Amino acid sequence: MAGKEKRPYVSMKGTKEGLTLQLDDTCAYDELLKQVDELLTGATRDEEGPLVAVHVHVGNRYLTREQEERLRDVIRMKKNLIVHSIISNVMTKQEALEWKKKNEIVSVAKIVRSGQVLHVDGDLLLIGDVNPGGTVVATGNIFVLGALRGIAHAGYEGNRQAIIAASIMKPTQLRISDIMNRAPDYRSEEGNEMECAYIDEHDQIVVDRLQLLMHLRPNLTRIEGSF
Repeated sequence: MAGKEKRPYVSMKGTKEGLTLQLDDTCAYDELLKQVDELLTGATRDEEGPLVAVHVHVGNRYLTREQEERLRDVIRMKKNLIVHSIISNVMTKQEALEWKKKNEIVSVAKIVRSGQVLHVDGDLLLIGDVNPGGTVVATGNIFVLGALRGIAHAGYEGNRQAIIAASIMKPTQLRISDIMNRAPDYRSEEGNEMECAYIDEHDQIVVDRLQLLMHLRPNLTRIEGSF
């Protein structure tokens, strides 16, 4: 009687970015590494050639540092292969807390006076004014339910999709990511509708009506109930 055929736990696909390995997340880890080794041995050649990036998807499996290093070693042993990324659907508690911190809306009720700096991780919802000489900084978006007359810097860590919105938009300086706009020419009048600033397709900060926000940044639907 023929032996039972081994179940494949690894699938491989070639793309223009390199090789993508999809790993089963239910089998024993040692068996998984064995199949990765066998599959790559049959797919690679000994000839010299350009480096090929390998993207590994481990599904709902959490890898310890030791397990991840063992996986990298198996791939590194094959000529011309380099591990570009290892992607898991599972994150640690610390990673989850960091993600929450960077994506939550931080509500603050105060007046940011001259010389003061308010810096938050995530989105800032300021209920109050930013006086001339005051500064608000956020890694995400900035929403000011009041007058913005000082400096606002959104997307502090490089998020160019961030926006700045204010009830009264009269800043001395606007910054989004690495783009800066000093004292915008377009000024709103008190009593008018809220406005927002964003980076356009020409890498310029422009100020427009807040009503356009749903078209400019449709992914910001989570803030709709904030106003």
